[in-house]
Amino acid sequence: MKRVAIVAVLVLAAAALGLWRSNGGVRQGLSRVVGAAGREEQGDLKEEIRKTFELQPGARVEITGINGKVDVETSDTKTAEVYVLRTAGSRDAMNRREVTVEQTATGLIVKGRQVSHGFFEHLFGTKANEDVTIKAPRAIVLAIRGVNGHVTSGDVDGAIEAKGINGKVELGAANDAAELTGINGNVSVGLNKLGNVGARVSGINGNIELRLGNELNADLIAKGMNGSVRSEISNVTVDKDEYGSHYTAKIGSGGSAITISGINGNVRLTRTVLAATTTEKKAPETAGTAGTAGSKAETKSGGKSSEK
Repeated sequence: MKRVAIVAVLVLAAAALGLWRSNGGVRQGLSRVVGAAGREEQGDLKEEIRKTFELQPGARVEITGINGKVDVETSDTKTAEVYVLRTAGSRDAMNRREVTVEQTATGLIVKGRQVSHGFFEHLFGTKANEDVTIKAPRAIVLAIRGVNGHVTSGDVDGAIEAKGINGKVELGAANDAAELTGINGNVSVGLNKLGNVGARVSGINGNIELRLGNELNADLIAKGMNGSVRSEISNVTVDKDEYGSHYTAKIGSGGSAITISGINGNVRLTRTVLAATTTEKKAPETAGTAGTAGSKAETKSGGKSSEK
């Protein structure tokens, strides 16, 4: 009798879980109830943030905690133009997150964060989304962390860092160092030159393309692979041990280390394609002209604009 009761409880639990996950099920109904207060019925809300900054060569541009896609376009300029498009299904959802864009002593930071952590809001409430587009100088260090969305960038003269990304990552070429860790998606990154720090790629759940510059001198070591490493470059040969999970390659005359570990996917070595002086994609038009640091900053919400 006791076993029958246990089986009955498990069956009911499975049925409840199925209803919970189904479209139009219990979760959606509760979500409507919890989010009813203060909800605006006229459709998705939108808010825009536009800012322009003057950056010194070698400045650090950091984007962190973004729930949406990130696109960093680089060119031979001294200004950074930041455009953030925020969307949400309700005013409550919009207010539960915030995005700040600030100039720091060392560069620029764009940061998204959750400001309300109510239990029922977290379970049932709609979430705000923010897409970030930055037109930046090429002479920067680029750090992108904690992004839930597609990430793209142009070439930079300094180092590139990408950590904790849930989405596809397509990066331009680094000319000093590179670190890519904790990425759930396919990765493509260029390595033109490497300093003593070298490059580290680890904890990637996806395929990887390393685009190597003609003047790059490095030693590649890959281990802990659930996949293979192969070269599509005529003068770069990949050697592997008898077990097939440890790979090495000498690039150019050898030098800085490129270490690859903990990869659930395949790694391809290709040649870097020389980029144009500016990226071809066009970012949304930004307000004002570039000038002094933070010369113009505009936020638009619900079709109305206000200066910040």
